[in-house]
Amino acid sequence: MKTNNLFNTLKATVFGICMIIGASLSAQQTTGDVTKQADIDPGTTTTAGAVRVIDNKGTIKYLQSKNGMTMLSNTTNDVTTTTWQLGGTLTDDTFIDVDGNVFGLDGIELITTETASTDATTGSDHGTGTGYTILVRDEATGATKKLLAADLLQSGQESFTATAAQVAYPLTGSPTLPAFSQVWVYRNGAKLIANVDYTVAASTVTLVENDYSIYAGDIVEVQYIR
Repeated sequence: MKTNNLFNTLKATVFGICMIIGASLSAQQTTGDVTKQADIDPGTTTTAGAVRVIDNKGTIKYLQSKNGMTMLSNTTNDVTTTTWQLGGTLTDDTFIDVDGNVFGLDGIELITTETASTDATTGSDHGTGTGYTILVRDEATGATKKLLAADLLQSGQESFTATAAQVAYPLTGSPTLPAFSQVWVYRNGAKLIANVDYTVAASTVTLVENDYSIYAGDIVEVQYIR
């Protein structure tokens, strides 16, 4: 009787071990590439599927299970946020396509008294220049570049002492003048009417003697912004 009980106990033990071994073999893949399962829909439970996670180094990975383990995915905002630390050198052209979504930066410092850079150079690292430049986007390539504030908004002023009947006044340095609406011309302190009393072409202002005449010694002042 004791022998039969012992035999039955051993048989049950061996059967249990076999069941555990069989379950382990079916639950784990120990060789070859693991095939990614379908993603789990938020708010659902399933016995098989993949959940995308990000480790503490910012690497995207997938967790998946099968054979009896239930996986959950939340639909609430109660989730874990991973902070990424950016740095290093880009080895390839890199673009971020926001695809109609907002891409912004919080916590940017506002400057009010700092001066614009006058010694910025192309491709420079931080700490090699002074002042501030402006970041702009090249629409043709999408590249982010920097621009001197002086190149974004330029202004100028020059005065001339006229000779008799002198109408043309070329500016020193031949700056390209903007449209006449951004050029102001004064004769002896009186403002002339744009595109009526004067015209603008390239770097030259030409007076139009409209109900007035240019006399020797007249002071003609040109101001512009572009």
